[in-house]
Amino acid sequence: MRNIAGAAALLTALVLTGVAGCTGGGDAASPAPSSSQTRSSDAETPDGPDRARWRPRPGLAWQWQLDGRVDPSVDVPVYDIDGFENSAADVARLHRDGRKVICYINVGAWEDFRPDKDAFPDSVLGRPNGWKGERWLDIRRTSVLRPIMERRFDMCRDKGFDAVEPDLMEGYGNDTGFPLTARDQLRYNRMIADIAHRRGLSVGLKNDLPQIPQLVRHFDFAVNEECAQYDECELLKPFIEAGKAVFHVEYAEPAAEFCPESRRLRLSSMRKEPELGVWRKPC
Repeated sequence: MRNIAGAAALLTALVLTGVAGCTGGGDAASPAPSSSQTRSSDAETPDGPDRARWRPRPGLAWQWQLDGRVDPSVDVPVYDIDGFENSAADVARLHRDGRKVICYINVGAWEDFRPDKDAFPDSVLGRPNGWKGERWLDIRRTSVLRPIMERRFDMCRDKGFDAVEPDLMEGYGNDTGFPLTARDQLRYNRMIADIAHRRGLSVGLKNDLPQIPQLVRHFDFAVNEECAQYDECELLKPFIEAGKAVFHVEYAEPAAEFCPESRRLRLSSMRKEPELGVWRKPC
């Protein structure tokens, strides 16, 4: 839920895009192998070792609630909820109501309030990221971080989630305490996608707009914060053109200001409070 970088870091990220573009295919690859809303009934194509993945299409309405245990009363086909704070029973309840359910997991920062906090060695913990109890991770240390993220994604799978929303996938554009590059971020983000797909889970690219051209084929949908506020929503078109949903929120912009553009681009847009509670104002 973190659009930490702000306008200044976004500018930095755009500059770094040129670096990512130069690396192209030379980047180190991840290791080889009753609703009034429209329901997600798209055909699913097997592309993983265990089961077919859910492939959300543009225009699906959604609810994003990370504040506490889920309230299942919002009548939409997609829910995005915290993977640690919700149980298999919560996911099953949403499934009985015909929902698809996305598992929120932080992959870019250590959080001192998570039950697996002691699994992260001090050597991978960087500077605070502006949220209480959180510090950036050294995403170059994939041999350390991959097993931790695999266990987290195992939890999402075992609770019955359909997909994962990995947060903080743009550390290279922030002051993390580590000399992260665009190439480092591409490698890490592709690794995260691979971990999800090996478990039969679909996975979304969270923010990281400058690297969409290099990453769109690795991800099944996108999650974006505040592209309208920063006049960047056009950068998400590769996902829409690939038939992949873009789940989008604004925190400050009035819905009347961004919804016409969202409808034109076929984004799944709504306004939320930054705490990401139950309240929502959809387009």
